[in-house]
Amino acid sequence: MSELETAKAWYVLHTYSGYENKVKQNLESRANSMKMEDNILQVLIPEEETTQEKDGKVDTTTEKIFPGYVLVEMIMSDDAWYIVRNTPGVTGFVGSHGAGSKPSPLLPEEVDQILRSMGINPRKVQMDVEVGERIKIVGGAFAGMEGTVTELEGDKGKIKASVEMFGRETNAELDYNQISKLDD
Repeated sequence: MSELETAKAWYVLHTYSGYENKVKQNLESRANSMKMEDNILQVLIPEEETTQEKDGKVDTTTEKIFPGYVLVEMIMSDDAWYIVRNTPGVTGFVGSHGAGSKPSPLLPEEVDQILRSMGINPRKVQMDVEVGERIKIVGGAFAGMEGTVTELEGDKGKIKASVEMFGRETNAELDYNQISKLDD
């Protein structure tokens, strides 16, 4: 097996618009029935919750970020590629140049951005910080400032910190990769 056939990566499938959920269900079912769970790892439909206020009522709905597309995390073997592209509702892989060529996977940064927009932290960055500890903010809107950790959300890969801005305490939600420990 080549290195490509042992590395898991995310690929984008093109589907008929409106059939994303059916494709996800079909693909998961086929991976299970054909014993390909070790090659076809996850199937995601990028969605986000939107909130609208109408006539004084707040309505929350889930909308597809990329209608007509489904993400699949898989190890690109000949068998897995065949099963995925022949799943009912799948019209092809994005990044495939036709003539039997295998598709290109998404770049890790692209995957991270999509997963974050869905509220999933793609890579859990562990940092040994505690509530009450002073930190330096190295990325985002508060970059260059210092803050105090007020809450840890390890499952989301985020922390909450209190930052002094314009003479007031302001709460900031930060990714672990946006902070560093202050040198003692």
